[in-house]
Amino acid sequence: MNENLFIPTHVGIIVDGNGRWAQERGLSRSKGHKAGFYRLKEVCIYAKELGIKYLSLYVFSTENFKREKKEVDYLMNLFVKLYEEEFQELMDNGIKVIFSGRREPLPKKVLDAMDKITEESKNNSEAVVNFCLNYGGQTEMLDMTKKIVQQVIDGNLSVDDITLDVLHDNLYQKLPPLDYVIRTSGELRLSNFMLYQASYAEFYFPKTYFPDFTKNDFYDAIVEFNRRNRRFGGNASWKKEYLVQY
Repeated sequence: MNENLFIPTHVGIIVDGNGRWAQERGLSRSKGHKAGFYRLKEVCIYAKELGIKYLSLYVFSTENFKREKKEVDYLMNLFVKLYEEEFQELMDNGIKVIFSGRREPLPKKVLDAMDKITEESKNNSEAVVNFCLNYGGQTEMLDMTKKIVQQVIDGNLSVDDITLDVLHDNLYQKLPPLDYVIRTSGELRLSNFMLYQASYAEFYFPKTYFPDFTKNDFYDAIVEFNRRNRRFGGNASWKKEYLVQY
């Protein structure tokens, strides 16, 4: 890898294209989801090898529950299988795993797997992978608002003390802002992904479907990131001050 590349601290990936990947190969959608789920582990390791400290993966949105029950059940079972068969390799690479999203109405077997993964990996420090599962950016901001309002009602926080830091501290996870959002498959939209955290992120939309997203594709994305001129609405010196915070 080119050692002169600037590596973003926090990268988000909108996992997309599993169904179309399968369709173009004459396979069922379930085969596409399976290929995509097994790619997840590899992408986590790619990110760590590239030097990315935080990786957020949008794997299942709150809106995805609108799909047919058979497909949703298959995806839930895939997640549990991923934990049973692939999680140890993330442990071996020193990756800490956390989750963003609402727990309800996720099945108990999924919640149990999530809790085990979180507990078993909590002391890992090489990288952090944040799985956005039953996640929606608008829902996160709603839940954040409710938490802050409750703190005010309970007398633990005054309205005048509500700052951007307070907002950040009441998100699902205390992570640095997103530097870079990658959406595979070529679709040009955020689809409700980390709307608050992506306020100054750069965006990249490769046409590659997620099951085909390789380490070389990830590297190409980082090269593209290095072509961007990020000013955060200010000048170069302000940019440095912003980055130092995180």
